[in-house]
Amino acid sequence: MTDFAIFWEWLSFAVRWTHVITAVAWIGSSFYFIALDLGLRKTPSLPPLAHGEEWQVHGGGFYHIQKYLVAPDFLPEHLTWFKWEAYFTWLSGFMLLVVVYYFGADLFLIDRHVLDVPNWAAILISLGSIIFGWLVYDTLCKSPIGKSTGGLMVVLFAILVAMAWAYTQVFTGRAAMLHMGAFTATIMAANVAGIIIPNQKVVVADLKAGRVPDPKYGKIAKQRSLHNNYLTLPVIFFMLSSHYPLAFATQWNWLIAALIFLEGVVIRHFFNSRHGRKGNPTWTWAVAIVIFIAIAWLSSGPKLPTGAETVAAPSSQAFMESPHFQAVSDTVLGRCSMCHAAEPAWEGINEAPKNVILDNPIAIANHAEQIVMQAGFSHAMPPGNVTDITDEERALIVAWFREGSK
Repeated sequence: MTDFAIFWEWLSFAVRWTHVITAVAWIGSSFYFIALDLGLRKTPSLPPLAHGEEWQVHGGGFYHIQKYLVAPDFLPEHLTWFKWEAYFTWLSGFMLLVVVYYFGADLFLIDRHVLDVPNWAAILISLGSIIFGWLVYDTLCKSPIGKSTGGLMVVLFAILVAMAWAYTQVFTGRAAMLHMGAFTATIMAANVAGIIIPNQKVVVADLKAGRVPDPKYGKIAKQRSLHNNYLTLPVIFFMLSSHYPLAFATQWNWLIAALIFLEGVVIRHFFNSRHGRKGNPTWTWAVAIVIFIAIAWLSSGPKLPTGAETVAAPSSQAFMESPHFQAVSDTVLGRCSMCHAAEPAWEGINEAPKNVILDNPIAIANHAEQIVMQAGFSHAMPPGNVTDITDEERALIVAWFREGSK
């Protein structure tokens, strides 16, 4: 069981690393092509059917790029499709959701003080909400509302705010923020897989068959791509938010999530305007700063009631029955709880790191694996060993975990 715990920790790291790599590739290519598309120029020297061109310099060389809204007179045999970045970002993100939140539902997904449901029910709610998000969004895009890009964005924002609030009524604050990221990222990835790439394939098939492609396919794909462009920055925030309790563990976490969408739109507007040579709207940074200050102010309000853990998870019973439990509990309470408490006593620490609270024996048993990973198998905690935990105490934590895991 101990070897499995170590394996699972490394599996989580591997999946997270994969997710970051693929996300960087997807976001990077997305940002590049948005900037490229907005920066295209119409020049007299453009070949027939070309929409615009741009000259770029990078890596000691020059690039001459031309864009065709449909296609040139001939279609090259080799086309580079930008789709796998999106697919693998979503797949690795979903895998991370499974590894961390579904298998760790008792700790990370469910807060019994918010909604006391069995693990399987919480997982079904999670899956259902993600699927629901895409179905509602896709239906809106195909409805009369979808003909107005601005109107559609307003309706979508209202849905995102409602979902942010709804998630906080079901999951832990940490999981609520993460699910806002998953909810939004699913819409983005499904746009690529279900709309953008299929529409491009229709155009390519028509060209190869000698038919004139219908321009509606390009128009629809461009609208979905624009949505993805504005949703990217909020998704990044939600993926990082699990490291910052002030973002997810306060009373107004759902409102913070709503404001993050507005901030993402404002920042993207600045870059889109510059890349499109439509001016330099520096006012957007003032607005972004004001929004961020408002978020920081909201986070200083009342914290979410954590409540003392009064029920041990079924998997924690063995840890509490161990003859080493009392000694380990005393060590954690003496070396860790000054920071990992509802109201930390350590100077400069205002929130329990990652909202992990270890100020009572039941909480210690419930967090056994995290404790042994951070203070037994590794010396990550306490930071800099500021509370002078001894090697003997670390060894006892390992022995306690091995015994409880049998």
